[in-house]
Amino acid sequence: MSKIQEAQVILKELGLPDAQQNEISGYTLLALCNITEKDKWNKASKKSHGVSKGIMSFIFKNYNKEYAPNTRETVRRQVLHQFVQAGIADYNPDIPDLPVNSPRAHYAISEIALETIHTYKTKAWKKAVENFKSQIGELKEKYSKDRQMSRVPLKLADGKVLLLSPGKHNEVQAAIVEEFASRFAQGSILLYVGDTENKDLHVEKEKLESIGIPITEHSKLPDVVIYDESKDWLYLIEAVTSHGPMSPKRIFELEDFLKDCKAGKIYVSAFPDFAEFKKHTNDIAWDTEVWIMDFPEHMIHFNGDRFLGPR
Repeated sequence: MSKIQEAQVILKELGLPDAQQNEISGYTLLALCNITEKDKWNKASKKSHGVSKGIMSFIFKNYNKEYAPNTRETVRRQVLHQFVQAGIADYNPDIPDLPVNSPRAHYAISEIALETIHTYKTKAWKKAVENFKSQIGELKEKYSKDRQMSRVPLKLADGKVLLLSPGKHNEVQAAIVEEFASRFAQGSILLYVGDTENKDLHVEKEKLESIGIPITEHSKLPDVVIYDESKDWLYLIEAVTSHGPMSPKRIFELEDFLKDCKAGKIYVSAFPDFAEFKKHTNDIAWDTEVWIMDFPEHMIHFNGDRFLGPR
């Protein structure tokens, strides 16, 4: 293997998350260890480096890999910060009291990481890794636990709880089911809710098929689909945080997609707050509904001679 491949293996075995096992992370580790392509890992040494004139210059000089100047923030925020958290690097070891934004900020390989790396490709490697993890722990595991703890719980009518991945978009989706539906679609069934990590988090396939929705193409569905069986009304709801609301174009696409579904269709754009709503007012289609998470008791109807009913 090349040195960059070996560096990525080291990061993986030391317990770094997938995002810190990529090429730029591998090159950063090589720079921190002052390892060139011909060096053996037991020759790794500790030397403090800045980001641009240290780490990135080392990579270019020794591996002929040139990163754009603005990449330094990626290296800092997406590699070095995690290296420090994982116990692989020390921040400002030479001058610990440097101000946060000092141009003299620097990083160096930690002593325990250096001792561990010296044993790579030797019989002592496995035991050294175990010792490193026992003292430092695995950042990958910590991140996984933190991410699990920060997930957005979504309680369904039957008591089942879904855990949505963290983020504003999924907070709005959870509020749609728990707040919007309980006020404006009482007694309805949740047929579909996606997730930013898992688009198939909750899908009532049989019910969708029974009302004429081709679930083999459910990726075309909006974020949340709720069905009122007694009225034969279908609520099609977009949670608007980054992508658009129920625009004329979106409705045209959905009408075509749902042409075999005879239920009355209600199109709703759900926003986290008024600030986000105001960004999209010019794109919202007439005869659709707007619901804002910060004001759950209220609805806004965009024109037309009826309120909250099928188009």
